[in-house]
Amino acid sequence: MTAFDSFWAIYGNVVLTLGTNALLALSIWLTLACGMLAMANAAFMGIGAYTAAILTMNYDAPFSVALAGGMAAPALVAAIIGLPTIRLSGVYLAMATLGFGEVVRVTVLNTESLTGGALGLNGIPQLTQWWHVVLAVVIVLFLLWRVRVSKLGRAFDAIRGDETAAGLMGINVRANKMLAFIIGGAIAGLAGALNAHLTFFIGPNEYGFDRGVEILTMAILGGIGGLPGPLLGSAIITLLPEVLRGFSDFRLVANGLILVLIVLFLPQGIWDPARFARWMRKGGRRHA
Repeated sequence: MTAFDSFWAIYGNVVLTLGTNALLALSIWLTLACGMLAMANAAFMGIGAYTAAILTMNYDAPFSVALAGGMAAPALVAAIIGLPTIRLSGVYLAMATLGFGEVVRVTVLNTESLTGGALGLNGIPQLTQWWHVVLAVVIVLFLLWRVRVSKLGRAFDAIRGDETAAGLMGINVRANKMLAFIIGGAIAGLAGALNAHLTFFIGPNEYGFDRGVEILTMAILGGIGGLPGPLLGSAIITLLPEVLRGFSDFRLVANGLILVLIVLFLPQGIWDPARFARWMRKGGRRHA
């Protein structure tokens, strides 16, 4: 066995989890970039995971069809719940989407014949390969980069800056928010579908409040000023338990502490192009 084979046998799942967590961070980054504090991404991930797992386990669907279903189901649900909730903002939107997450969890618990209930689904075929995850991250990054540099991305920035002013400039605020919400749900569902076929088992407790806070922490930690931010934040949050394996019982405490410290001292996250530019200007003046 080569050194790479030994490394992959031990850390392969961690490496692939880096990719799925990157997708989750990018999914919530999109809604944050449009000025929405939506906390439904964990629920969307769960919907995508259960949909894809049921398709492969119960209907022998090809993996590509399962992934497509895992994206379509949360996107459809996002379109439905977005109609009444998208007009909310700030903490009210966060509370509404958290409530939706609890509805999803209870629904999974009470549909035991389909979802396995509290016992979850076990024996999911391990179909996710490393190139599936890499390809998914690359495609999502490319699409979000295209969105960011397009007219749609500028509309998102305007809505995040001042929703009222954006509306007065002729931007359809509600339609843009709905689009960001739906695309974010589809990306989270894709992450759930890939993760379900990586871990063999999924259960309702994996997609609850704690998971939602973790996803938000990834994006806030990295920063929403650019696409590298959520990638950086997701990598840190994913690798932190491996670095602090002996303190695994305090993982949620660590995540909460990180979020508080970032909000207090780095409100724009680690990846903040404006802060880097200021540092560069200061460095240039010192050498002048």
